[in-house]
Amino acid sequence: MDSALPSWFEFSHQISDLIKRWAPATWAGYNTLAFDEEFLRQSFYQNLHPNLYQTQFDNNDRLDLMKLIYAVRDREPDALEWPIDELGRESFKLDRLAPANGFANHDAHDALGDVEATIHIASLIRKRAPAVWDQCLLNRDKHQVDRLLKSGHPVRLIERFGAAPPRSYFGAYAGTNPQNKNSLAFLDLDLCDASIIDANDRDLAKAVAASPKLIRTIAINKVPNVFPVANPSASHSSFAQLVSAHPEFHKRVGQALADRYADKEPVQHVEQLIYDGFYSAGDKQVLEDFTVANWHDRTRIIAELDDIRLKQLGMRLIFSNAPEFASMNYRSAASAAIRDRWLTNEPSTPWTTKATVEEQLHEIVSGEVLDQDRICALQDFYHARISEIDA
Repeated sequence: MDSALPSWFEFSHQISDLIKRWAPATWAGYNTLAFDEEFLRQSFYQNLHPNLYQTQFDNNDRLDLMKLIYAVRDREPDALEWPIDELGRESFKLDRLAPANGFANHDAHDALGDVEATIHIASLIRKRAPAVWDQCLLNRDKHQVDRLLKSGHPVRLIERFGAAPPRSYFGAYAGTNPQNKNSLAFLDLDLCDASIIDANDRDLAKAVAASPKLIRTIAINKVPNVFPVANPSASHSSFAQLVSAHPEFHKRVGQALADRYADKEPVQHVEQLIYDGFYSAGDKQVLEDFTVANWHDRTRIIAELDDIRLKQLGMRLIFSNAPEFASMNYRSAASAAIRDRWLTNEPSTPWTTKATVEEQLHEIVSGEVLDQDRICALQDFYHARISEIDA
């Protein structure tokens, strides 16, 4: 809202330029793969960047320290102190973990403080659990992960679910999703026996979807915690070799992965279509032209795009940044759409509404999680914004 600061469009290009200047680099953070990276991709997507995956291209790669922490907890638990939360459970939140391990003055609401806390924890892991650190660095390369999983040997996968501590699962490669080559099947060697190789398609569908999962999905491009097993048991080794010798089983499991979400409801909103196909070479070139043009010329350039998602997002950008170049009809329709989104009473909308703002402001006030100045600033901002829309 401050005109002295960059717009979202300008800011997204500043970040893009930084990534280009620093390449090649490892883009690391705490819980970044599930949170920050998704925000970053949406920023690039909604601001018409030619490449949404900049942290994975130009020899860049990624590292999520929260995943690394899970591996340390399972493999080298004495390397760090593990704080306990108010419910008596081990906490893996950065604002608890960093102070418990010697990082002073961590303000969880300060972005630079989070960066410094993440660096502190990473340095401790590199020093105190070097074997875990080295393997997690190898896992940045999806081809390395792919080779390890397809080696025919048992593999250790470390994951955490819910409030439980992280734990190891021992398994073997069991197939690749034909619709997504980065999605591989991991057969749990402790929950299955050799009969699964002859299981029918219905039972394989249960194996990839039911709980406990007999077959897990590993996204090899998201730095999974996979480790070679130095001294596997005889039963694990023989079972892994048996699974490796049945490529037809791999094919059927891969199809089960693909079929798992075949009946999923189609998404309705352009923001949710971010992964609905890559851009054509022609559209990428048009987006390059869009980036360097002025707002007047951008209205013409949008018309050259073939991808309907990009056309829709491009018109939004014109409306948000230079509405004088949008038609009167579009401005009227866009304003009405924004108003409808704010004022809808649908409970399952994937955006913030007037009702959710009021609910969350009440929770913030009653929970006393912010000081009074910050609470007043939030209330003033949203009340002014909603009043403007409502009018």
